[in-house]
Amino acid sequence: MLAKRVSDLPAGDGWLFEPKWDGFRAFVFRDGDEVLLQSRDQKSLNRYFPELIDLVKTQLPSRCVLDGEVVIARNGTLDFDALQLRIHPAASRVKLLSEQMPASIVFFDLLCEGDEDLLRQPFQLRRERLEALLASAAPPLHLTPATTDRAVARDWFSRFEGAGLDGVLAKPLSGTYEPDKRVMFKVKHERECDCVVAGFRWYKDSPGTAIGSLLLGLYDDSAALQHVGVCASFSKEKRRELVDFLAPYHENALDDHPWKSWASPEGSEPQRMPGGKSRWSQGKDLSWEPLRPELVVEVNYEHLQGDRFRHMSHFKRWRPDKRPQDCTYAQLEVIPAQELTEIFASGR
Repeated sequence: MLAKRVSDLPAGDGWLFEPKWDGFRAFVFRDGDEVLLQSRDQKSLNRYFPELIDLVKTQLPSRCVLDGEVVIARNGTLDFDALQLRIHPAASRVKLLSEQMPASIVFFDLLCEGDEDLLRQPFQLRRERLEALLASAAPPLHLTPATTDRAVARDWFSRFEGAGLDGVLAKPLSGTYEPDKRVMFKVKHERECDCVVAGFRWYKDSPGTAIGSLLLGLYDDSAALQHVGVCASFSKEKRRELVDFLAPYHENALDDHPWKSWASPEGSEPQRMPGGKSRWSQGKDLSWEPLRPELVVEVNYEHLQGDRFRHMSHFKRWRPDKRPQDCTYAQLEVIPAQELTEIFASGR
């Protein structure tokens, strides 16, 4: 079951609000000794999170299906980068990471218990059954916090961003479980930030004639320009206009570029810049073109994960009134939520 993005929490009664977790959505199927952690695209996650399998067997009923999110919490915040590292082809690497940075799973729905199919039951009943089922559960298995109080939900929304949470979900208490339908609502964070434009990528199949995305940077405490993400979602007309607009900043841009070491000197292997090709890029061409870091752009972004934007940001406007050196991480400072530290005791 999926969620539709809205600008505000829905009005009226009959809603249950939950924090929106930023991890890997996962269904847990248990039938005796057989356990399957299944991703949204119906792939097994068992080999990537071996530390969860035995704990599911010891803490969940012998036959059940639960809906939840696999996360890694470290130092009072969710660490999506650490979670991505777990999707590794080498079992020895996965085992090492499972010991160094163990995962947790947060449950928010119960779809089956024993022989009883709960899909057609109202969510309020499923939630009550889930609470009873997990009453004695211990970390790394968790029950997501939930409230019917809209004021509490708004408080979560304003404070939980610092802990890496995505926003707030609203679920109808009377609703049944409807797979592949967007019958829940999500309110996600959207923030504004001024960034330095230090490069671009050509639009797919249109090199030289259309811009695909802008590469963004922010200055850290040592005055080094760090790559924080990309800005895209331009119209076809805007992509073509940007070619001429950026051309003057492209001339001799690599000579003194702060990311010069990521370019490929002739005859040598390229160094991968942050956000470059990896096992996550699925073969996409992520080569880039440098720009002199003189342009400032204001973008909308959802939240920061580590030192980068968690999702693609969106162009808002150019800021010719801003100096590039004023685009720093200080704009993005947030305070981690104490609740997350309490929920994930012992680093889990």
